[in-house]
Amino acid sequence: MSPSPPPLGARGLRTLAHPLRLRLLSLLTGTAMSAAEAARELGETQANVSYHLRRLRDAGLVEVCEEVEVRGGRARRYRHAPESGERIDIRDPGEHRLLASAMAEEMRRRAARQRPGTRSTLTDADLWIDPTSWQNLRERVGSLMSELHEAARPPHTPGTVHVSTSLLMFEMDDTPPPPPARDRE
Repeated sequence: MSPSPPPLGARGLRTLAHPLRLRLLSLLTGTAMSAAEAARELGETQANVSYHLRRLRDAGLVEVCEEVEVRGGRARRYRHAPESGERIDIRDPGEHRLLASAMAEEMRRRAARQRPGTRSTLTDADLWIDPTSWQNLRERVGSLMSELHEAARPPHTPGTVHVSTSLLMFEMDDTPPPPPARDRE
């Protein structure tokens, strides 16, 4: 058994907090793809996708799972390892806000694509629970996230539906934030 990779610190968060990289991680959960394949699916240039895939690989968020022959050359195919999310260490409030902002922008992009007439599932909570319940819920949500990632199929697979899921759970600080600078005058 290989040792667990180290936690992703600020570098990993900054890598993750980019709209195209979030889209790549989502895309590469269901299947392995080369930069050219991912670029075609996302409507981006191959050079741009290649750059962002290298950044994701360097941060340990995707891995090269195979190399294939393509017109006399070799293409790397990348796959997102969903468990890499468990290694993200979001302790710095500034980094956490950066990631949350990128996720919010991605949610806006996806929400604009909701199929008319379909239902969504929503929860939003700012609440207090006991530590044991919090730990149990985090574990259950982690299991559901793993199940969701395991169910992912390549884009446009017949008999599948295109869905969006984003979830960010964290403990909150009860210390009120300082007022904005203009309110302190």
